[in-house]
Amino acid sequence: MSASVSSRTFLNARNEQELLSGIRKEAEAGSLPPNVAAGMEEVYHNYKKAVIQSGDPKANETVLSNMIVLLDRIFLDVTDPFVFQPHHKAKREPFDYYVFGQNYIRPLVDFKNSYVGNMPVFIEMEERLKQGHNIILMSNHQTEADPAIIALLLETRLPYIAENLTYVAGDRVITDPLCKPFSIGRNLICVYSKKHMLDDPALVEMKRTANMRSLKEMAVLLRSGSQIIWIAPSGGRDRPDPRTGEWVPATFDTSSVDNMRRLVEHSGPPGHVYPLAILCHDIMPPPMKVEKEIGEKRIISYHGAGISVAPAISFSETTATCENPEKAKEVFSKALYDSVTRQYNVLKSAVHGKKGFEASTPAVSLSQPWK
Repeated sequence: MSASVSSRTFLNARNEQELLSGIRKEAEAGSLPPNVAAGMEEVYHNYKKAVIQSGDPKANETVLSNMIVLLDRIFLDVTDPFVFQPHHKAKREPFDYYVFGQNYIRPLVDFKNSYVGNMPVFIEMEERLKQGHNIILMSNHQTEADPAIIALLLETRLPYIAENLTYVAGDRVITDPLCKPFSIGRNLICVYSKKHMLDDPALVEMKRTANMRSLKEMAVLLRSGSQIIWIAPSGGRDRPDPRTGEWVPATFDTSSVDNMRRLVEHSGPPGHVYPLAILCHDIMPPPMKVEKEIGEKRIISYHGAGISVAPAISFSETTATCENPEKAKEVFSKALYDSVTRQYNVLKSAVHGKKGFEASTPAVSLSQPWK
């Protein structure tokens, strides 16, 4: 790759014209691959449109400020790619990638129409973490922005959880140039998703070996205690039901649930498995179908979002009447999935149905802890 026009091409931009011109100049110089340059322009325009939707009088300033940083970080990574280890710790200095990610997603969230379900359960989780216990969040997965959404909705009341969550992440978010800067700011256990395991037959064995290495890293992490780990046992993002067009949590993979359950049970410190629901697909929806190629189109919107957690579900209590071990695994996985779905439906009623706090049920109490 040839030398760039300037290492400060984007940081020196004073307006939109100079920023977009910088993308084109770096592409012409050969410093940016054409597909990455096109993606950077697309993200700029889509992000601008979404932030302006918020009605913030300083929207244009926010867009320019955040996009200067994002484009600079994408460009830096293209010229000197960051390589993720199986267990990646969020990079907070000399550049704070975590704060950068929060600042970028924050203007896309309509906080007036966003909710947290069961804050007392989140508080219980934090207390258990501080006692040395491990927490596993079995969750649905909606967008690349899920980690930022979770952190944004919790950071006012529970900054410890917001900043210390570790996410089990698929390889796409650590290889896509437009996504990598956000991933660098999160604690990750890097794995290859089952949905993409067979994309290239020649790489299957390498992927399986890498996943085994990541599982060992997770086991080491859990043995130290006080860990909170998020995983989407579906193996990917939710998609709309093709018959109804309604978004629903993707079905959990029983073996993924059981692997995590056994890991936490055998780690030493006490461990707890909580079902977590996320609703945020409007902000950054995935492609309608699972794509093999890296470099998906980024659609971005300003919208309300929600997260909810239910009390921990015990494997032994849930499966006490199961004599067949395989049946027990299925029962436990279904119990977690059903809880996530119930919570998701409450969030959907609050955010999409515009019922707000009235959508609360005896099992899911909604709040806005940032107020």
